[in-house]
Amino acid sequence: MTITGSDGTGISGVQADIRLIHALGGRAVSAVTSITVQTTLGIQQFYDLPATIVRQQVEAIINDLQPQVIKIGLLRRADVVEALADVLRRYKPRHVVYAPVLHSSKGELLVSPMVFEAIEQLLMPLCTVVLDAKDVPIDPRRHGDANQLGSAVAYYLSIGETAAEAMLHARAYLSQQPSDNAFGNSRSEELYHQFLAAVEQYFRRYADVTFYAEQLNVSPRYLGQVTRRVSGRSPKAIIDERIISEVTAMLTGSRCPLKEVAQRLGFSSQAHLSRFFKKHKGVSPTAFQHKKQ
Repeated sequence: MTITGSDGTGISGVQADIRLIHALGGRAVSAVTSITVQTTLGIQQFYDLPATIVRQQVEAIINDLQPQVIKIGLLRRADVVEALADVLRRYKPRHVVYAPVLHSSKGELLVSPMVFEAIEQLLMPLCTVVLDAKDVPIDPRRHGDANQLGSAVAYYLSIGETAAEAMLHARAYLSQQPSDNAFGNSRSEELYHQFLAAVEQYFRRYADVTFYAEQLNVSPRYLGQVTRRVSGRSPKAIIDERIISEVTAMLTGSRCPLKEVAQRLGFSSQAHLSRFFKKHKGVSPTAFQHKKQ
């Protein structure tokens, strides 16, 4: 049984646990502790389920199916930790594996010190295996490795292996698997290049991030996550940079009058172009032209 958060991308969380355990030949049952809003680029929002709901999920599965190995991942509420510890003390499963989920793939803290203190005091003494950072394979780019290692260890324990054997076989199994997050990275890079192509096509008419997001069939927020991950810049900064580059070329190359530049690039007025240019270059277009003469 896996008890952890949900990850809609399937890279980590309960979805990945179930998939991995089934791939190994086991049967997985589950309880969800947190619902997340996330993409392959990271977690945007949590909804942590109340302790009563988590407890009812766990007890329903235990009463019905009696899993003998329980793997625990993301816990973000102290009362959830207390409820799980109480259930484990009463039920006494053969093995409990705790795979701490304390930080996101971007390094963000997911669990408060108060919750982790409750985990240390109430949960860890009941565990057969508590994974340490050094246990986690292999590729630091792979989001969800700790979670999946815990699930693999739980599977090998369920077929009668010792903790040492289960750890050895779990590490060996995961080291042979392709990185699920490679999809997320390639998707980000593909979308980023599609965005750059769209900017090149439309920058003379459109400077609004929403327009480009619509062209790419994603939300502006997601587009921003992609561009910041790939280039460290916002979509708006990239669009504005391309427009400024074109304005600069027109002012220095063809020596276009400022009014004509504004018209060609879709500015509402010459004054609008002047404000935009000075904001980005620190000087007015006229002063810039004189400087280049």
